[in-house]
Amino acid sequence: MFVPVITKITRQKKNQDRYNIYLDEAYAFSVDESVLIQHQLTKGKVLVDYEMDDMIYEDEVRKAFSAALNYLSYRMRSEQEVKKKLLDVGYGEAVALEAIKKLHDYNYINDEAFSKALLSTEKNSSKKGPNAIRQSLKQKGIDEETRQQTLEGYTEQDQLEVATALAEKVLRGSARLTPSQQKKKIQDLLARKGFPFQIGKTVIQRLEDEFETDGWDDKLADQGEKAWRKASSKYSGRERRQKVKQQLYGKGFPLDIIDAFIEQKEQEDG
Repeated sequence: MFVPVITKITRQKKNQDRYNIYLDEAYAFSVDESVLIQHQLTKGKVLVDYEMDDMIYEDEVRKAFSAALNYLSYRMRSEQEVKKKLLDVGYGEAVALEAIKKLHDYNYINDEAFSKALLSTEKNSSKKGPNAIRQSLKQKGIDEETRQQTLEGYTEQDQLEVATALAEKVLRGSARLTPSQQKKKIQDLLARKGFPFQIGKTVIQRLEDEFETDGWDDKLADQGEKAWRKASSKYSGRERRQKVKQQLYGKGFPLDIIDAFIEQKEQEDG
């Protein structure tokens, strides 16, 4: 019966914490220094198969743990992200799960803390609403209970403050739009950012006095001219008036303002 014996142990040149193990003069495997010490590996020691399997498995877990720590050094990660990373670089399921267990033991992975950090970042930096953040948490593998608990920290008042800041920014950059266009633009933005419809509605109601209803001439200077040119390329007379009126009314211009504009354009065209 063949019994393998350690005939040589050498330290790796590129990684001083790892050692190459030779059995009967042939390279067999490498281990971390901690495994070497734990199993008292020395020249002349006899190894049996199950001992080698245990050592190789333990060493794989240590390498996976080290790889995960390096991955976590850049920023916080969810458990699912860490597991996916370990599987992607070639570690087996059992090894990845054992490494993750060790990470939990040292509190290097904590999905509750991760979720709160993600909420803070996406709320304050990305100005996202709860629906978008809920989706982000789900994509990171955060369970439903933790997602719900996390989002309870994003109160309605917080949502209104963030949504209002976004809406005010829209208003500052859309002075030439009609109030109805401005409101639609705000509602669309807030929906894309993940805010509930009711939050958008409340914000618009609170900002009602901010929507500029004067200066229709300035607003028409741009939109009215475009509508007139577009309609004039295909229509004339009554049909042109109807097309221009429909388009401008749909953009929120009052009918009396539209009629005055059309009358002026018709006089200019002679």
